[in-house]
Amino acid sequence: MSAVVIHDPTLRDGQHAVRHSLGVAALRGYAEAADAAGIPVVEVGHGNGLGASSLQVGRAAVSDDVMLSTVREALRTSRMAVFMLPGWGTSDDLRKAVAHGADVIRIGVHCTETSLAERHLGFLAEQGAEAHCVLMMSHMATPEELGEQAAQVVGHGARAVGIMDSAGYFLPQDVTERIGAIVKAVDVPVIFHGHNNLGMAVANSVAAAEAGAGIIDGCARGFGAGAGNTQLEVLVPVLERTGFETGIDLYALLDAAEFAERELMPAPPVTGSLSIVSGLAGVFSGFKHQVLDLSGRAGVDPRDVFFELGRRQAIAGQEDLIVDVVAELSAKRAAR
Repeated sequence: MSAVVIHDPTLRDGQHAVRHSLGVAALRGYAEAADAAGIPVVEVGHGNGLGASSLQVGRAAVSDDVMLSTVREALRTSRMAVFMLPGWGTSDDLRKAVAHGADVIRIGVHCTETSLAERHLGFLAEQGAEAHCVLMMSHMATPEELGEQAAQVVGHGARAVGIMDSAGYFLPQDVTERIGAIVKAVDVPVIFHGHNNLGMAVANSVAAAEAGAGIIDGCARGFGAGAGNTQLEVLVPVLERTGFETGIDLYALLDAAEFAERELMPAPPVTGSLSIVSGLAGVFSGFKHQVLDLSGRAGVDPRDVFFELGRRQAIAGQEDLIVDVVAELSAKRAAR
């Protein structure tokens, strides 16, 4: 059997679904359960990563320092990971994460803007940290472009590189082509992070593994933005049946998923109508709450907002564009 490393961002990506409200007890409890299951890497933080707690995208219930120290203390064998988006986090945030004992630090950038990761990857290399880079909104680039961008970040010091299907847009063949191109372009482990807007997250993750990805992301009960992420407790046994070894204890994994459903979320994410539209439009799932809030106040159809954001190729970090789109659609509605 081929080995695949499972990376679990339940305590980071899941924050989007509950407006970054996870407290100390929830963080500690899930980290302990994930550790008991033998999940290799557990990621923690604000949904948008280090330094992102703000009025614009939501304030976290506790600080980065508290989140990292809580999870670090709870993990005995699992490694701890953090995530950072340049522009939200800084080198100081990275330095603090290293001091808190983060084993893996991921830098996220738009899929065609890898130059933004160069300084941070260089800094992490100087710190001796294991730095990874993920290319977000990867449906906006061709397989060849993704291969080129991945090779660039490896040159900047990334020790693993991969893609996020940030909008849940891909079908398995899309994933196969893109992961295959990256595997050919680099000599480091390749990452795949799926979202479930079109109900394809597990299938896409299996396609990624079969195409050569060595690191696959999944969250308990799919806990994540919008329609959620790849459902971890489904992904692991499916990978095992497909011929990939994860080293994760199934019963303990199911226990961790039960804890997550009971203690982390009001209900598991579902592939609802708006999430489907988000996937079809190719728009970041994390926009869901803001689109609903703003369109509801303005009396416009949130589906129209998502399709217009897709036409404008909106990306994570452009939340202000939602305001503009809603205002324009509202004005057109009033003029009829």
